[in-house]
Amino acid sequence: MSKIRFKMSGFLLLALMLVLGACSNASNTADMSNTSNTSAEVKETGNNAAGANTAKIIKDIFGEVEIPAEPQNLLVTNSSYAEYLIEIGIVPQMVLLTAEIEPDYRKPYFEQHGVKMIETVQYQYNYEQLLALSPDLIISQGTGMEQTVYDDLNKVAPTVALDTTGDMEDAIPKFGELFGKTAEATQVLEVFNGKVDQARTEIAQAIGDKTVLVLRVESDRYRYMGAQAANSSSRFFYEKLGLHIPEIFKDSKDWFTPFSLEILPEIKPDYIFLEQRMLQGSDASQSMKDLEANPLWKSMEAVKNGQVFPLKTSDFVQGSGPVGSALLIDYIVEKLVP
Repeated sequence: MSKIRFKMSGFLLLALMLVLGACSNASNTADMSNTSNTSAEVKETGNNAAGANTAKIIKDIFGEVEIPAEPQNLLVTNSSYAEYLIEIGIVPQMVLLTAEIEPDYRKPYFEQHGVKMIETVQYQYNYEQLLALSPDLIISQGTGMEQTVYDDLNKVAPTVALDTTGDMEDAIPKFGELFGKTAEATQVLEVFNGKVDQARTEIAQAIGDKTVLVLRVESDRYRYMGAQAANSSSRFFYEKLGLHIPEIFKDSKDWFTPFSLEILPEIKPDYIFLEQRMLQGSDASQSMKDLEANPLWKSMEAVKNGQVFPLKTSDFVQGSGPVGSALLIDYIVEKLVP
């Protein structure tokens, strides 16, 4: 009788083990199924036990690209983009820049945050140099980039060509989405726009409807900034800060429009911000001398009243960003508000 009980107990134990094994297999199958459903967005590329390195697939201006979820050697090809990233809490390891056209604050700003600055020729990439840097992710401006350039950068490292013109109000939220910093991106823009609103109020109270001309001096011509251009600089001066352009130019929709010095007496601005354009390989110093020696220029009321203020290309073009634009606001308020 005891032998029969022993055999039955062994049989029951074996059956129980088979049932538990089946349940375990079913559970594993379910886990694998769940993983396959999300692999289009997050893909494992490392060892889970060691703390897996994962990749994610995102969409940029050229299509889908797989990038590291947590890049360890991030290279940014645009110094303004690097500033955007730092301000939302993502510090890149490297940034490409052309030193002679950068605003004065940028070098110490990058040094403060431990960003390695890689000097490069303006508007050119040295792909051998980039390969030697061994980035695991490249961030670049997508608008205006050619497919061949994008393909070449992707040979160096996975590249995100951001679908934006570079305007920080467009780019910063997209960086926030890309790196999971949406709240930080929103906060950065809220603080900046608060500064803009305060400056706009102070300027309006100080100068009212008086007009402001932004005049660009180039090596071979003179141009003025249009108030209705779809450019971030035009919006900054004439929309955000509420400056009024001289009547003669009020309908211009171009960022910078060439004009003849013969019409200087017709412009009649109350204030002039005068830019001697900084561009690698170009020198506008002689054009500036010619302008300042021109009798028509000397006869302008803004010139005679000492209401002409220098403006650096680097400060409002290359220096666009939460830090640089805030500094430019302070400068404009200093000049226009007694």
